[in-house]
Amino acid sequence: MEFNFSDAEYRKMYRHTTSHVLAQAVKRLYPEAKLAIGPAIEDGFYYDIDIEKPFTPEDLEALEAEMRKICKEKIKLERFELPREEAIAFMQERQEPYKVELIQDLPEDAVISFYKQGDFTDLCAGPHLDSTGRIKGNAIKLTTVNGAYWRGDSSRKMLQRIYGTCFPTKAELDDHLARIEEAKKRDHRKLGRELGLFAFRDEAPGFPFYLPKGMVLKNTLIDYWRQVHKKWDYLEISTPQIMKRTLWETSGHWDHYKDNMYTTVIDEEDFAIKPMNCPGSILVYELEPHSYRDLPLRYGELGLVHRHELSGALHGMFRVRCFTQDDAHILLAKDQIKDEVIRIAQLFDEVYTLFGLPYTIELSTMPEDHIGSVEDWDIATAALADAITSIGKSYEINPGDGAFYGPKLDFHIEDSLGRTWQCGTIQLDYQLPGRFDLEYVGADGEKHCPVMIHRVVFGSIERFIGVITEHFAGAFPTWLSPVQVKILPITDRSMDYAKDVAAKLEAAGVRTEVDERNEKLGFKIREAQMEKVPYKLVVGDKEAESGTVAVRTRDADKGAMSLDQFMAKLQEEIATKSNTSLF
Repeated sequence: MEFNFSDAEYRKMYRHTTSHVLAQAVKRLYPEAKLAIGPAIEDGFYYDIDIEKPFTPEDLEALEAEMRKICKEKIKLERFELPREEAIAFMQERQEPYKVELIQDLPEDAVISFYKQGDFTDLCAGPHLDSTGRIKGNAIKLTTVNGAYWRGDSSRKMLQRIYGTCFPTKAELDDHLARIEEAKKRDHRKLGRELGLFAFRDEAPGFPFYLPKGMVLKNTLIDYWRQVHKKWDYLEISTPQIMKRTLWETSGHWDHYKDNMYTTVIDEEDFAIKPMNCPGSILVYELEPHSYRDLPLRYGELGLVHRHELSGALHGMFRVRCFTQDDAHILLAKDQIKDEVIRIAQLFDEVYTLFGLPYTIELSTMPEDHIGSVEDWDIATAALADAITSIGKSYEINPGDGAFYGPKLDFHIEDSLGRTWQCGTIQLDYQLPGRFDLEYVGADGEKHCPVMIHRVVFGSIERFIGVITEHFAGAFPTWLSPVQVKILPITDRSMDYAKDVAAKLEAAGVRTEVDERNEKLGFKIREAQMEKVPYKLVVGDKEAESGTVAVRTRDADKGAMSLDQFMAKLQEEIATKSNTSLF
């Protein structure tokens, strides 16, 4: 293989080998440590370690130094294999219980592979670099230590997971670490509290609390969603949050998704709180007969769904236990699939372009745990691929990661730090309509079963808010900002004028606040800047007399202008949903 870090396979191999270097360093400095697993991950690697001593930042520095030494030693990596029983004995002799458990889970006739590097041997399928010397020791950084249950099972022992990253040059590592620092500043959980958007409480883990300004942001996004979906001919519906177990059995969720569902008993009958909106849309479709003339029938729903996520998986607004999914379910004939997928992709493009979010597309194919015939899956997968390529878009294959009921197109948006987030998805479903015996009368007068498309554009309102909070670093475009203008009176004498200006702006639909505190102007300006308000209007005796305002954007002082002039430009900026200031 060519040693090119830009190649994804080589990059994975490089980082996986570096995780083995970390494990070797751990065993050199802490021989009593027990090793679990150490894969490569996006932007780095980790290793799970069982040791009584909690790792400190000083310990990570010592491990980094030992890793650099191992890289300088240019130790050759050698692969060898053992039959299963010999492999178990080999790891038992080295007192590595986690490796023994991993081997015991493999088939009895399995041949187990190991990689030896000097005085260290690890259980691994590989592949790896041929020498530790190919790793640049001065471009390795161990970043954090977190707790991780063995095999993700909360009933098992908590291990210490050391995260790290590595690059082929020190300059690339430094650039990466600088991006991490910038990401910390943009952390939506931190900004959410500072800007008064949302919060989380121990009393409700995984359930976000929207604060007043956060509600403005959420409702503005929802208003935009409704505007776009009306334009693209969707019919908005709302379906119940709690429905009978029998519904979820018919849909397949009870068998395939039950562990993630919250359930309850009402009148001695099992019910479930919906984790998805699709069965509700199906029940709406069933309420009246349909013909081919009704199709495609596009139901849009801002449905609140609940999913039981493990506590260790929760992460701010990115992974919560309840969220508003901006769903749509489209019932259509098979010969309408290509045109409808094209239409959806165009809607997605319109939305993501507005937020300045470039994207890539991934086609996820049939998983092992699926319903429906392989033939139906092949037809559905080909239909999605054909629709996307017909409009000049490219995609990558993500094998085996489709929904249990059908293949899907996932849209991965890229934020201002170059990070990608999976938000939009288009899922083609030949299965659910058949399971519910849905039908329509075709042009031939016969009954046919429709196809269903499941799709979201934001993914969920909560997750999208988290993404754009970090993308814009909390400095939202004016049309989205909870407070669009903050008026800063210089003295109490100018307070009446400040309130008159605010009243005119609010009458024009501009979200406005007046800073009435008895503080110095410089302090008020700094506070408004910290609140990331798009426009500050400074008003004093001179402005009150002339009917003007002194305009400050987030990054510049624009000087005095008439209130009418300011309002005209501001309203244009809001109406066009511009991402940049028009001043």
